[in-house]
Amino acid sequence: MDELIDITDKNGKLLGVSELKSVIHQKGLYHHTAHVWFYTKNGEVLLSQRSAKKAICPLLWDVSVAGHVDAGESIKQAAVREIFEEIGLTISENDLQKIGVFDCFQSYDNGIIDNEFHNTFLAKLNVPISALKPQEEEVEALKLISLTEFDGLIADINANNLHFIASNKHYYEFVSEAIKKRL
Repeated sequence: MDELIDITDKNGKLLGVSELKSVIHQKGLYHHTAHVWFYTKNGEVLLSQRSAKKAICPLLWDVSVAGHVDAGESIKQAAVREIFEEIGLTISENDLQKIGVFDCFQSYDNGIIDNEFHNTFLAKLNVPISALKPQEEEVEALKLISLTEFDGLIADINANNLHFIASNKHYYEFVSEAIKKRL
């Protein structure tokens, strides 16, 4: 689906102009995304395997839920919507704990120029993983792993890994530390 997305300047400030996602990625226009990392009270992290149908980094493991902020939508509204769409879970905006905004400016071999601001949240996962319903177009699989295993996988990231997106190593490290502070 080619949704309409608000454009920002290079600092993430909204410009009051919207464009189709396909055009944004073709021209490399700056825009916001919402990322939500779910964790359990037992110190596990919910990872989502990107669908084989994804244009960028198919089948790699990444953030629990992520998506673009639609035109006119708040970042928290986008996070709540994406959670429901991608894993079938309903939560409140009050359940989201913002931990930061991370620049992710990358170009890919397929021509996509991704200049995104990842507005990143943590949220407790209070249901069993079996209650989640992955959206086929976005999510290949879901899994819970311990923070120890998460840290080990992060430490092993390199350009040839088949688990995480290598360019996100520092981002993953930050998320891991933020979760540890909340346990």
